[in-house]
Amino acid sequence: MPSIPKYGIMLLVNKTLILTCAFMPRKANPALLKPLNVSATLEAVVGKGPMPRGQVVKKLWEYIKSHGLQDKVNKRNIHADAKLKPVFGGKDEVNMFEMTKLVSKHLG
Repeated sequence: MPSIPKYGIMLLVNKTLILTCAFMPRKANPALLKPLNVSATLEAVVGKGPMPRGQVVKKLWEYIKSHGLQDKVNKRNIHADAKLKPVFGGKDEVNMFEMTKLVSKHLG
């Protein structure tokens, strides 16, 4: 078996040698770090903007967990309260994947 290179790890998968770059640092995607303006309805939930998309989602989950809005049985579903209903387009319940799509309409 060949020696391990300085900046990677060799794996043997199905008799094929694969070189992985385990020691290379990942670069952050600048599009995800860009501060975006937050609509007034979303601002009532997450606070004053502008803020990056990741920060908006993080604060939204903090709000959902602190108010107990996550479904107890199916944790993918979120129940809307009075503040979240306008953000969710008037829906009473959305799943977490639909939530990110609906929230993106309030960022710009």
